[in-house]
Amino acid sequence: KIFEIKELKKHRTLSQNSYVWKLINEIANKVNKSKDEVYLEMLKSYGQSEVVSMKSNINPNGYFKYFEEIGTGYVNGNEFTHYRIFKGSSEYDTLEMKYLIDGVIQECENLDIPTLTKEQIEQMRLV
Repeated sequence: KIFEIKELKKHRTLSQNSYVWKLINEIANKVNKSKDEVYLEMLKSYGQSEVVSMKSNINPNGYFKYFEEIGTGYVNGNEFTHYRIFKGSSEYDTLEMKYLIDGVIQECENLDIPTLTKEQIEQMRLV
């Protein structure tokens, strides 16, 4: 038998997810981009990420959905490409989602897009 010990984290709520996608859609409409483009921008600016290195001859598309190349290096004569990998919001816990929502709300405020009140947002985080 194999057991895994992990920290228990509360998964993001469906209301949080719905709200962030609603705002992303409104931003996309305002700046004339696709919602997927805006989503990736929001993940890059406010989301969770980590850095991984792969041999440069390996295509990362089969391994990661959201990533960007950040550099290359050599180890023992082998070239490696370094990538920043962004976790999709469906994998977020409530705290990670809070940071994403806060960032998306900030972007909305910069674009004069109305958002929920601070009280409404806090209530959504408690659900």
